[in-house]
Amino acid sequence: MRALVNVLFVSSEVAPFAKTGGLGDVAAALPRALAARGHDVRIVMPMYARVKAPDRTFETVIGEAVLVLGGTRIVFSVHTADLPGVPGGAKVPVYFVRCSGLYDRPGIYTSDHDEHLRFAVLSWASLVVCQRLGFRPDIVHANDWQTSLIPLLLRTMFTWDRLFAGTRTVLTIHNIGHQGTFGKNALGDAGLADAAHHFHQDQLREGRINFLLTGILYANAITTVSPTYAREVQTPEHGVGLDAFLRQRREVLFGILNGIDEGEWSPETDARIPQPYSAEDLAGKEVNKRALLEGAGLRYYPRVPVMGVVSRLAWQKGFDLCMSVLPRVLAKRQVQLVVLGTGEPQYEKFFSALAFQFPKQVAYKRGFSEPLAHLIEAGSDMFLMPSRYEPCGLNQMYSLRYGTPPIVHRTGGLADTVTPFDAGRRSGNGFVFDHFDESGLGYGVAHALATWGSGEGEDRERWRALQRNGMRARLGWDERVNAYEMVYRMIAPGR
Repeated sequence: MRALVNVLFVSSEVAPFAKTGGLGDVAAALPRALAARGHDVRIVMPMYARVKAPDRTFETVIGEAVLVLGGTRIVFSVHTADLPGVPGGAKVPVYFVRCSGLYDRPGIYTSDHDEHLRFAVLSWASLVVCQRLGFRPDIVHANDWQTSLIPLLLRTMFTWDRLFAGTRTVLTIHNIGHQGTFGKNALGDAGLADAAHHFHQDQLREGRINFLLTGILYANAITTVSPTYAREVQTPEHGVGLDAFLRQRREVLFGILNGIDEGEWSPETDARIPQPYSAEDLAGKEVNKRALLEGAGLRYYPRVPVMGVVSRLAWQKGFDLCMSVLPRVLAKRQVQLVVLGTGEPQYEKFFSALAFQFPKQVAYKRGFSEPLAHLIEAGSDMFLMPSRYEPCGLNQMYSLRYGTPPIVHRTGGLADTVTPFDAGRRSGNGFVFDHFDESGLGYGVAHALATWGSGEGEDRERWRALQRNGMRARLGWDERVNAYEMVYRMIAPGR
């Protein structure tokens, strides 16, 4: 394989066009970093209703294409726009698969009866895009269950086309909890009835198919988004029923930690915060703290620590622990809390009630706001992220970059990025608890507050050392790209 490769990157979401979480960020940042190295990277994603914003323009590259899947005729077109923010003037075209019957819906993901078809079409269409544009991919990089049929399609339905003779596949598992499990009738709908013998036969006999498992079985290489998560998914506790299959493929399973887009997330250049700052000059952080509190309707106290939360409010994120721990902490300690998030009703109700119970200490903003997310990272003194499991996590890395030490459970990518602070040695960058229970979270919060101390004098100098440890960590994509290039080389033809 030549040093530079052609990469087709297929994802159900790509920021800024459509995003629900970390996948959208990674699906933009990794292609940017690869393109900056000189690789020819193309992205394929659906053209959801939200993609067609008034300020965006698209060029039509395929006026009409037809797929016949399971007897159903599906017509789609393909449009393109450049991915913004690619360093060095490189271009990363994003190809949008437009099929209004499948993608013109309020949300990116649905519980509709044809959810399997929406992403089967994306998988087929991504390869049709290559055919129609004459793009010969060395690597097709699929992401999560929504694109996990691609490795099988290349080994079955597209073997006739010499365009793909040297193509190899990488599947990245961003969250193994979402697997794309459907009734076996989805096999025909996806145009793969003739390939039924390639699917897991025990599951077929049980009347179901699993998109993610299919990708795991047929991809040339599998990656997860942190080294610890790669180990965890091979265990019954974290493998969600797929651990045995991943252990069988462990020789081609790699954990590569995500990076952050430092063009987007840096307190030195962030246009979304009132005052820039750096590890060498932290004075601006206090300006952002005041702005955060005043904007949230809370009074600013320089020596009272502020905990920030920016999250999907979900069971995975560990907020059930907060229900007993946070009211006790707020009742006993001088501490403030600013929360931004939306999700499961019980957690939304909890934070709403907490703000009502402690109106001078707690502010809760339901929903999501990119500017407020940046301001919480920049204006908070510490960041609360007690996830039950976390494949990688990005917010803890944003927090480190912004000098906002995170409080985390030792799991997945949190374990790979946050190290316990040792006040004596002035080493470490955050606060880590080992046991996922109320006492564990209570310990993590208590340790953070004890380290903060009075917020002045020697306590302040100790805290500044902690902040600088995190801010100076190497969190960008440069080192991560090296790891992906290694995987691409490893699966090259003839290796």
